[in-house]
Amino acid sequence: MTFETWWLLALPIVFGLGWMAARLDLRQAISEQGALPRSYFKGLNFLLNEQPDKAIDAFVEVARLDPETTELHFALGALFRRRGETERAIRVHQNLATRPDLPEAEREHALFELGQDYLRAGLLDRAEESLRNLMVGPYAASAKTVLLELYEVEKEWNKAIDAARELQTLSGQDYSVQIAQFCCELAQDALQRKQPGEAVSWLEQALRENPRNVRAPILLGDVAMASGDAPAALRHWLGIEQQDASFLPLVADRVVKAYRQLDEQGKALDWLRELLKTGLAPELLDTAYRAELELNGPAAAAALMREQLRRQPSLQALTRYFDARAALSAPAPAVPGDAAVAAASADKPAPHPAGPAAQERAQEDAAIRDLLQQRTRNLARYTCRECGFRARLFYWQCPGCNRWETYAPRRTEALG
Repeated sequence: MTFETWWLLALPIVFGLGWMAARLDLRQAISEQGALPRSYFKGLNFLLNEQPDKAIDAFVEVARLDPETTELHFALGALFRRRGETERAIRVHQNLATRPDLPEAEREHALFELGQDYLRAGLLDRAEESLRNLMVGPYAASAKTVLLELYEVEKEWNKAIDAARELQTLSGQDYSVQIAQFCCELAQDALQRKQPGEAVSWLEQALRENPRNVRAPILLGDVAMASGDAPAALRHWLGIEQQDASFLPLVADRVVKAYRQLDEQGKALDWLRELLKTGLAPELLDTAYRAELELNGPAAAAALMREQLRRQPSLQALTRYFDARAALSAPAPAVPGDAAVAAASADKPAPHPAGPAAQERAQEDAAIRDLLQQRTRNLARYTCRECGFRARLFYWQCPGCNRWETYAPRRTEALG
């Protein structure tokens, strides 16, 4: 048989085999589609239409009809947990984890999901026990990440440090910021137990972990101030400028107090006046106003706020300006112990120190000041750059997303 004749005979055979294979694949696909319950497709449709309640009901029906659908069980458990139905999520994942025929990889998946269920339900001991079974294998990094979150919730800072170090080794990700903050938490615990030496040791470790950590020098200054060493406290607090000057407003009141203890309030005021010329003015305005008022009186405080309004106008500066004007127009308090003055004032009413025009101006100032205070009471907020959570106080760990060092030490004047 020649080559041409053999090729002519082979072509129909190859074509026929390809046609038969295509028919078999089509039949298998139709068979598999027919084997899936209608509830499965209904559930998918509900999910796509953002109807999770109906989707869960449909998937529960599928799981009841076909208990072997492990992936569907995982999806169902995740839906329960997302909706806050942690008891149902725990039952789903417990059933998976205890199935004797489940492959090891899927059993580990079930244990990981179960640990997250326990954590969400507040069953921290059970969550730790479940996650501790996954310290090796494909879920090790994910389990240690959840364990780290758990230790932060429990405030088990030593365990959190160990977990962060393990994660750092396992994933190569830098956890120095978190570890330094854990050291600072341990330092604060030591200070509450009146153990300043232990606190200093933890704070020094925090700076070794993260030399740019600002919280450690703030606390070191607090320790020095508590021991009566104001110059050492000032060295720690003023040294923050070398790390990150934007954090200086967090220690401004402390700096004023230390200079006051040294009877050097003028130095504190000079320091504040210089900082007011920078972009830190909004954060330092209240501290500078109080220091000027205390040292030089309301006229000087009003002049300082007037200068600040020309340099960088803000509602906060305007409010303080009218506060100072109100203090200027207030009557001077009577000197205690002066019996003659007291007797005379009892016999006849004291004349108002100002005329009608001054009284009217003082009333207008008070009305403007009250309106400004109402408008600015809820304006200044620290905002988390990760989740946008806004708070009156500065937090090292965001209460919204639990991330560390996500609050910029600068408040924003924004309505909301």
